[in-house]
This record gives sequence, C-alpha cells and structure tokens, in this order.
Amino acid sequence: MSKVIISTEKAPAAIGTYSQAVKIGTTVYLSGQIPLVPSTMQLISEDFAEQAEQVFQNLTAVCQAAGGSINDMVKVNIFLTDLSKFATVNEIMARHFSAPYPARAAVQVSALPRASQIEIDGVMEVPSTN
Repeated sequence: MSKVIISTEKAPAAIGTYSQAVKIGTTVYLSGQIPLVPSTMQLISEDFAEQAEQVFQNLTAVCQAAGGSINDMVKVNIFLTDLSKFATVNEIMARHFSAPYPARAAVQVSALPRASQIEIDGVMEVPSTN
C-alpha cells in the first residue's frame, strides 16, 4: 500500500516538515491543526472560542480533502494551554460532530505553535483510497 499525501488550500499550509494529512489505505492521519486562517496564515484572534472554531474548520477542510468528513474521525487528540477551556471545546465540538463521537483525549500543554491556545490532530477512516 502506498501513502497518499493530502493537501488543501482550504486549511493552513504546513509550517514545518510535515503534511496536512497522510492516507494509507482507508486510514487518514491528520496532522495537528492550530487556529490559523488559511488565506493569511495568521491566528484568527486571541479569543479562545474563535480559535477553537477555526481549528475545527481547518480539520473539516483536511477531512474533506482526504475524501471524508469530520464525522469520519475515529480518534481526536486535543491540546490546550488552559484545561479550564475544556467546556468551551465540548460546546464547539458538538456543533461539528454527530453521535457517535470519536474517541478523544484532551491534555494541557505549556505551549503550542504560534502561541495558539488549542491544537487538534486525529485519525480518520474513509470508505476508499480514491
């Protein structure tokens, strides 16, 4: 099985030595998304809720580029610089996902790229490799 590199202009370009996502068979490994606006490559704002919303929009764009939807994600890893913002993440995530929800982990970290307050990565299963 060969790996397929996933790339879309509807999500921020990689800011390092990685791809937005990599598909192997029907499994897609999504790199971490931070709240960058794709057209400007700048943080959406300093507001946490706006940052979280942007991250979910970025993830949605990469999922679609890989041939699926955000609801095809089976595992989500959420990194927060302030774990007290977790309730806000739950509210925003509920607007983007339908039940049954993916498996999930959430951890507090000391810092994230570009001083963002949230980063999310994950794994998605899609119906085919096309």
